[in-house]
Parts: sequence; structure tokens; C-alpha cells
Amino acid sequence: MSPEDLAARHPRLYHVTAPEAWPSIASRGLLSAASLAELFELSPARREALLRARRPTEAHLVHPRHGRAVLNDNLPLSNAALERCLDDGLRPEDWLDILNRRVFLWATRAGVERLLGARMNRDRPRLVLALDTLALARRHGDRLCLCPINSGSTIRRPARRGLTTFTPLGECSWPEWRRRRGRLDTLLEVTVDGAVEDAADFVVDRWRVAGRAPG
Repeated sequence: MSPEDLAARHPRLYHVTAPEAWPSIASRGLLSAASLAELFELSPARREALLRARRPTEAHLVHPRHGRAVLNDNLPLSNAALERCLDDGLRPEDWLDILNRRVFLWATRAGVERLLGARMNRDRPRLVLALDTLALARRHGDRLCLCPINSGSTIRRPARRGLTTFTPLGECSWPEWRRRRGRLDTLLEVTVDGAVEDAADFVVDRWRVAGRAPG
């Protein structure tokens, strides 16, 4: 699949983050959790605890030179559910490690709205970034993968997942993608391995979503 093929169907990709993260994104780009752990020089023990275990709450990182950063929680994931839906001999900690090495972008505005409307998110203020798909894919297509499921959630009936869940952009055509998916066009996530250090170059719009008052 070419960058043009992807952009024709999904001209915008979306990233959801905390509003206070924008200055860091503008200067350092979008960094995966693993990239942030490396930048902030976390100890091996803390890196293991944050990247290969479920984070029930946000993790706050502090560095004398790089300032502060926040790793999102991964509340929608359940270790017990992962045990039942993982393929290829993966364990829950392996899947968490795979996720933490990627930057995640929603492929549709509808996916963003579902995320923001989820009970665990609706009271939190959020910043939504809209990125130009074609420009991003042309520059980073060699590290870009497609994902047909919400890979960071096991709520309700979790889809099976494993080593082939993330398909490299250039590995197959759109018809082949549909054939693999049982003739479905479903694309929920686009990921980039490691980091998108020049993410600000691709941001064409951004807006803040206020958290809803409880009750």
C-alpha cells in the first residue's frame, strides 16, 4: 500500500494527548513510551515496571534537563483478558512492550470520539491533534504500520492479537488488506515505530476537549 492509497481513504490521522503535552510535542515530537523512558534515562527496573506491566494510573517522569512528561495509563487493558486473546505464544507483558514501542494515531474521527466518550476519559481534558496523512506517510512510511483493532483495549469482546496485528504499510495493497480482513476495510489505528520527532510538521489542526463535570 502506498502513502497515496492510505491518504485517499484516511486523509487525516489523529492523536489524543494531555493539553500540557503540546509544548513538548512541538519541540521533541511524538515519542513512544519506550522512547520517553530512554530520553528520561529511567533505570532498568523502572523501565521494566512501566513498559512491561499494566499502568493503572498515569506515570509522571521528571528529568533535570528534559523537564516533565506523562505516560498515559492503560486502564482499558486487562492482563486476564490478554491471556485469553494473545496469539503466537505472547504473554501480556510482551504485548505491553510491543505497544509501548509505538506512537499511536487514530485512523478516523469516529475512533477519537469513542475514546473521548469512554467513561474513564470523559472527565479528563484532552488535546486532539490532526495530522496530514500523506505528508506523514511519505516521510515515515518505512516505520508505519496499520492495525484493524483497538490494540490497547480488551474491554467487552477483545479481538485476537499477535505478531501480525500490525501490518507494515508497504507489505500489502489495499485489496490484499481487505482480503486478510475478510473483505472489510476496517482500519482503526496507524502506528509509527519509536517516535515522530518532526510531528509538528504534520499537524494541520488541534483542539482542546474540556473534561465533563462529574455527575
